[in-house]
Amino acid sequence: MGCTALLGLRGPRLLRAAALPPRWSRRRSTGCEPLAGAAVRIGCASGFWGDTAAAVPQLLYGGKLDFLVFDYLSEVTMSLLAAAKAQSPVLGYTPDFVSAAMAPYIKDIHRKGVRVISNAGGVNPLACAAALQEVAKKADVDLKIAVVAGDDLMSEVENLKGAGITDIESGKQFPESIHSMNAYLGARPISRALDLGADIVVTGRCVDSGIVLGPLIHSFGWNRDEFDLLAAGSLAGHLIECGAQCTGGIFTDWHAVPDWHSIGFPIVECSSEGDFILSKPPDTGGLISFGTVAEQLVYELGDPQRYLLPDVTCDFSKVSITEIPGFDGGAVKVHGAKGSPPSAFYKVNATYLDGFRATAVCPVGGPKAVQKGKRTAEGILQRTRLIFSQLGYEDYSAVNIQVLGSEDTYGPHARRSIDGGPREAVIWLAVHHKQKEAVEIFSREVAPAGTGMAPGLTGIVGGRPRVSPVLKPFFFYYPKSNVQVSLFLNGQHVEIFEEDLTFTSDEVISFDPPEISTELKDLPSGPHTYRLEDLAYTRSGDKGNSANIGVIARHPLYYPYLKKTLTAQALENYFQHLLEQEKPEQELVTRYELPGIHGLNFVLKNSLGGGGIASLRSDPQGKALGQMLLDFQIKNVPDLKSLIE
Repeated sequence: MGCTALLGLRGPRLLRAAALPPRWSRRRSTGCEPLAGAAVRIGCASGFWGDTAAAVPQLLYGGKLDFLVFDYLSEVTMSLLAAAKAQSPVLGYTPDFVSAAMAPYIKDIHRKGVRVISNAGGVNPLACAAALQEVAKKADVDLKIAVVAGDDLMSEVENLKGAGITDIESGKQFPESIHSMNAYLGARPISRALDLGADIVVTGRCVDSGIVLGPLIHSFGWNRDEFDLLAAGSLAGHLIECGAQCTGGIFTDWHAVPDWHSIGFPIVECSSEGDFILSKPPDTGGLISFGTVAEQLVYELGDPQRYLLPDVTCDFSKVSITEIPGFDGGAVKVHGAKGSPPSAFYKVNATYLDGFRATAVCPVGGPKAVQKGKRTAEGILQRTRLIFSQLGYEDYSAVNIQVLGSEDTYGPHARRSIDGGPREAVIWLAVHHKQKEAVEIFSREVAPAGTGMAPGLTGIVGGRPRVSPVLKPFFFYYPKSNVQVSLFLNGQHVEIFEEDLTFTSDEVISFDPPEISTELKDLPSGPHTYRLEDLAYTRSGDKGNSANIGVIARHPLYYPYLKKTLTAQALENYFQHLLEQEKPEQELVTRYELPGIHGLNFVLKNSLGGGGIASLRSDPQGKALGQMLLDFQIKNVPDLKSLIE
């Protein structure tokens, strides 16, 4: 079904205007707003559910913040929270936010006047806010806690069935049974909640960068059609939303990053003109440099000229990152984001049940550990298949055998060890089946391998493999006009947020394709060969079943050689063993250019075995793909190192 046809779908309608609660004044009268022209400082203390509790005190006491934000959600996290809420109506949010991030520091947060924004609400933001109210009550502090609700679209499921909706990537039809369904809301409702006087804003699903853009819109009054400013604020959010990933975490040059144990979490100091400086608190570990921040710019990126968000369509292709001397631990200035109108549609992530899975992880030692591991895994599968046939169960839907330590994930690029290979390895055996009972049989049959199969099997990591449901993602677009976003303050419904669709457009903006310049055709050649790591930084991430790998030249003079050698076809050939081709002649790798940082971005479709919970692989989110690419050979080039000496 096309986007235009979707506009005709209607579920429960917005409340009539006469029934709306009265609007509050736009600005707080407490005098806490930044002065006109002043910079706004925002720190991010969490990049995912499970991030370190050490981030809050360093930012709160050393960051001189106006706002403190927390990003907890991913597609996997939303699936887990939906399962938790199904068991209890008071669950479904990330409890760490309440107990570990807020409770110990809530008095000082209140005293310092730092305002907090978090998507910790998950699938139950009202319950999260209620838990926060209890914490505030026990601490005897008076805080206005707002909730942005409306991303949960489960009430629309019946309206969508049979409407011809298909998945954005795979083209599959809308599932018969939906487990959860959430729209990615934007920053405007967060901004409005701050306008209403909120000290803490809790959201459900929203775009990660929205928790930063929201307070910037609120502070500077950016209009809906100031697209370059909105793109700049979104870029600030994109860079810090994953916490320490932009301050030296998972950096290619990890060996150059000091003091991981006290790594600093990021702070953006933003001006009303959209430029911003990215830094971290003094006396913390980590590193901020061109490389650390450029890597995060390309993280989980698709087309850098068309980064779609609810508030703005961003063009990050010509963004520049400049190191600033004199900052403890480093700092950079970021400039050059461009924006255009956003879509009139929200992206929606639905999940549906697709059978059950379990994973056995078993260390094995001694000579020929790899061979013993593979035979053990095959033996377990053979035995369970025999039991299946005796009990009338179908075969597995999918299995995955890897022996970690043998470089299975490298495919044809694996380095084969001599003398029988490593003497220590780890079996990774994952299975998927439509019936839970069949996976339970598998789970019980792993331990007997310790007495009846290979010697040297030392145990099962985590005990008997846990049987868990497979919740697969289904992405589609849904009209913003059909989504009712509600704002609550201290548990009371205060307002229906009305999305203004005046400045939206679903016309695809065409960009001139990158030119195959004479610069590339006339590049001098030579006898030298370099590993990619010698010339570039890399970082990889995931979106559903697709991965992206960003490559950034260590020096501008290396960039033409990277562009010439690292073609889409070269990457497809290199990762052929991980790509799943659904159609003959299907092109699975697309290359984009980011000349502002002398970078390339590659999107690898069908590269993650389903991605997230659905994947049976040991790297379901593509975290190691960028590292694997570092061994790529750049051949027949001159002495490039001499060019920069």
